[in-house]
Amino acid sequence: MNEEVDFCLMETEERMENTIKHLEGELRKIRAGKATPSMLDGVFVDYYGTSTPLNQVSNISTPDPKSILIQPWEKNMLSPIEKAILAANIGLTPINNGEIIRITVPALTEERRMQLVKQVKTEGENAKISLRNSRKWANDELKRMQKEGLSEDLEKNAEDEVQKMTDQYTEKIDSILEIKEADIMKI
Repeated sequence: MNEEVDFCLMETEERMENTIKHLEGELRKIRAGKATPSMLDGVFVDYYGTSTPLNQVSNISTPDPKSILIQPWEKNMLSPIEKAILAANIGLTPINNGEIIRITVPALTEERRMQLVKQVKTEGENAKISLRNSRKWANDELKRMQKEGLSEDLEKNAEDEVQKMTDQYTEKIDSILEIKEADIMKI
């Protein structure tokens, strides 16, 4: 094929790969039952006027499957960390004992599990939309190249390649969603 077409295909694959990485990151934030430090990945603390990720101002550990311990590196950070967790609205209640912050992760109710599955499906649909946008971008680029002199056969072959890529990444997304849903529904 032509170098410009190869570049377009590589760029499209990179965009689709980034979509998968983004989906996996979003799904990590959706808890499936046991406590993990990644549940607090989206929490940012006001650290001397700067919005800072929680894991950069404290040590986060999970001593057992139902609790998370947060040990701030500076004692004066206890209150801002507590406020940040509550403000993040992630359904967790911090307990500050003056030394550390403990979070007990409640067991998931059936209703909450269904809400989480719905959230997972929404994230999956967003990822598929992103894939389709990548496919559209690639096809538009290929049409532009055809107008600039690329042969119709090369353009059609490249479009077929983009469609195969889209199908592969859609299957990957379905597989990732299936695993996450099973994890959430497991009691």
